[in-house]
Amino acid sequence: MTDPNTSDTQDFTLNQPKTPAASAQAAIKKGANSDDPAGSGWERKTLETLAMAAITEQRQARRWRNGIRLAWLLFFVGLVWVGMDRKGTSADVTAPHTAMVKIEGEIASGAEASAELVIAAMRSAFEDKGAQAVVLLINSPGGSPVQAGIINDEIRRLKALHQKPVYAVVEETCASAAYYIAVGADKIYVDKASVVGSIGVLMDGFGFTGLMEKLGVERRLMTAGENKGFLDPFSPQTEKQRLFAQTMLDQIHQQFIGVVKSGRGNRLKETPETFSGLFWTGQQAVDMGLADQLGNVDFVAREVVKAEELIDYTRKDNVAERLVKRFGAAIGDGAVRAARTVPGLR
Repeated sequence: MTDPNTSDTQDFTLNQPKTPAASAQAAIKKGANSDDPAGSGWERKTLETLAMAAITEQRQARRWRNGIRLAWLLFFVGLVWVGMDRKGTSADVTAPHTAMVKIEGEIASGAEASAELVIAAMRSAFEDKGAQAVVLLINSPGGSPVQAGIINDEIRRLKALHQKPVYAVVEETCASAAYYIAVGADKIYVDKASVVGSIGVLMDGFGFTGLMEKLGVERRLMTAGENKGFLDPFSPQTEKQRLFAQTMLDQIHQQFIGVVKSGRGNRLKETPETFSGLFWTGQQAVDMGLADQLGNVDFVAREVVKAEELIDYTRKDNVAERLVKRFGAAIGDGAVRAARTVPGLR
């Protein structure tokens, strides 16, 4: 006679859903207790169950990996969004204001004061209908004459296109390539203690030939072209090469002088020292015609532009770009810079 309670318990147990691993174990147990393994084929069923269990686990692991990757992707997207460090507003700002673009640090390709970022900021500022004028807030010791020249040309183009005034306001330093940019403005305002000028060009490097001779080190540089090793610090410099470099520097210097004279016009009180590479205080710069007046950015916005509200349009690399440059491209760029010598306005 069958116990109803026992039967119900057995049925309940048999009807429970089984995982692939549990099914495999059950199949093994059943096959092991079977009197007819050849007829039941329990080995094959066991292998099939184990294979399905392995496939299921692989699928779950793949889904997990994909989920982790998606989470990291969303994290970096959020990081880039939050880290967008581009101050200022878009072109929908229509209230009257003074647009400001900062030029800070070295003026060079890839830097925050590169022509790419500065020009992008200036275009946004000029295109904003609410911007009554554009102020270039400068604090830079100089840098690349190429980058400075590109920015200076764009200042002139944007002024003519939008018919808006441009003012340069100097904080601590406006030297060399920074001054190259400043002379593109309609007026230059400085602090009495600012450092202004340094209208000159330099090309720096080192020569180790004497030291190498003392140490008994032989430089084995193979080139195709008489001057391909020009400016190599481990090779002697010929007089012909020195004169060639000096001619190039003189030509860039004359370009710099021409831009200064064109930008300052009759306001410039030229002396034999003006283009010698010397620099002066802000007060001296005003006296020499290198600058127009003492004043800071708030003074210019309030008293000159007559739009006291300042809106910063400065463009900067976002967080992702900074990481790439710091840990990737910056390494290669540093190696290239260490291996070459180029003229600089600084």
